[in-house]
Amino acid sequence: MNILSWILVGLVAGWLAGVVMKGGGYGVLGDIIVGIIGALVGGWLATSVFGAPGAVNGFNLTSIVVAFLGAVVTIAILRAINPGTRM
Repeated sequence: MNILSWILVGLVAGWLAGVVMKGGGYGVLGDIIVGIIGALVGGWLATSVFGAPGAVNGFNLTSIVVAFLGAVVTIAILRAINPGTRM
């Protein structure tokens, strides 16, 4: 997956996760970063836990869903580590 695909998937997944998690948000750059980290977390979970290799493999619906779920997990972990802030 090229860098542009990672950025686009990260942007969409991070924005969706920010909307669903009802936080103050991270801004555009923060949403991209959270989305990319979410794609990594979601891809790792999909491969390790669910046995679905290559779940994040381009700009498509499957990649966005996996990255979104990973971003939600990432935001939940960030909030658990630092509960005083509403991200």
